[in-house]
Amino acid sequence: MTQQTAVQEQQVASKTVKFEIQRQDTPESAPYFEKFEIPYRPNMNVISALMEIRRNPVNAEGKKTTPVNWDMNCLEEVCGACSMVINGRPRQSCTALVDQLTQPIKLEPMRTFPVVRDLVVDREFMFDSLKRIKAWIPIDGTYDLGEGPRMPERKRQWTYELSKCMTCGVCLEACPNVNDKTNFIGPALLSQVRLFNAHPTGSMNKDERLATIMSDGGLGECGNSQNCVVACPKGIPLTTSIAALNRDTTVQMFKNFFGSDHMVD
Repeated sequence: MTQQTAVQEQQVASKTVKFEIQRQDTPESAPYFEKFEIPYRPNMNVISALMEIRRNPVNAEGKKTTPVNWDMNCLEEVCGACSMVINGRPRQSCTALVDQLTQPIKLEPMRTFPVVRDLVVDREFMFDSLKRIKAWIPIDGTYDLGEGPRMPERKRQWTYELSKCMTCGVCLEACPNVNDKTNFIGPALLSQVRLFNAHPTGSMNKDERLATIMSDGGLGECGNSQNCVVACPKGIPLTTSIAALNRDTTVQMFKNFFGSDHMVD
């Protein structure tokens, strides 16, 4: 080991990472902040830092405390479970690298959803909204249906981008219209309507999905702030979907008014 390498390792060993984490003991209790300081490691992300705090739950004052609670699953930005607000920005904590964050790193739960404890939130209303919009392809799997209708490659390419949604809730947290004063289902759910309406089999329920987003809490609640498309971890073209649905719902409105049962593509 060279002297320069030894010095570098010594510098790394002496570095620490500072956190300010919003704690909340129960859904009804008042939130408070607690500071932590942990040893630095190269390539550390927020999740690995939280794991270190859980392993040795001692705050910056040297007092023993309760381990911080948070959600995680895949650690590969696929499941969407580890969403939280990091330095004021909703994002995935598994891909938030400590080296790229300003310290002290401030961690807060997403306030669009009810807080369960610490950084854990209840995203039930988002999953209930998936049921409302029938976010599935309705097929009977009890017997062999044979090949389904083919989707043109051009359409398959843009629908694949929409299918990347992991229901993480980040776009809902970033949207100013998703709050306790509205029933807005949010941009992710609207984009899923476009995805399933584009599917050759899913389009059988197109009118039902459009009727859902034309009702309370649907497309009319969108203020077009475009925060969602900036915040989305997967770069999904959410605003493009919303624009397309504006067109589709306008056509549906005329169909409803004139009583036509002809499907307009």
